[in-house]
Amino acid sequence: MDVPVSPKEVNVPKTKKTYCKSTECKKHTLHKVTQYKKGKDSLAAQGKRRYGRKQSGYGGQFKPVFHKK
Repeated sequence: MDVPVSPKEVNVPKTKKTYCKSTECKKHTLHKVTQYKKGKDSLAAQGKRRYGRKQSGYGGQFKPVFHKK
């Protein structure tokens, strides 16, 4: 039985050997690698505006909501 692995348990290297394009270097060297978290969703994004407009008023939920059976 395989146990599902959550994203927190994935082993990600802290450094990566990649090309350095500075004028002094111009060869493959070790670079530090960091992972960034996703930024906060913008309320002004086109999809968010469209969703809000379609949701407003009567008629209820317009997109299908997934309910696990």
